[in-house]
Amino acid sequence: MDAENTHQVFDWLWTSGQLSEADITALPRLGVDTVINLAPPTAHNALPGEAERITALGLSYIQIPVDWEQPQVSDYQTFSVLLRALQREGQRVWVHCARNMRVSAFVYLYRRIELGEAEEVARFPMREVWVGNGVWGEFIAVCMEGVD
Repeated sequence: MDAENTHQVFDWLWTSGQLSEADITALPRLGVDTVINLAPPTAHNALPGEAERITALGLSYIQIPVDWEQPQVSDYQTFSVLLRALQREGQRVWVHCARNMRVSAFVYLYRRIELGEAEEVARFPMREVWVGNGVWGEFIAVCMEGVD
């Protein structure tokens, strides 16, 4: 894959930065059913026509535009409900954003809150991509309130 910071988290879940046209073409061969994009359409490296390219291959495409400077708990909640439903349905999901920073933070939260995984286990792939700090450190802390 051309996308930076590509990681397979489970047999049904991959994460990455922005997908290229070639990456999109490869998704059906991987058995991916749904692509979730957490970057806004104005992201610096957004791929024009991404939604159309993905849906033309028969895959589902969902965009939850998360503001880098102001991530919202409601963004995570939307993501969590959606990912849980897709997981229950046996969907194979690719989640991406501009660089896999938003995504890795959301997947970390999902693994901790929804799946109840231990801290060290749930940190993958976030620990491979970046250390959530500043606004994102605060965001993660707020989402984690009451967990554990």
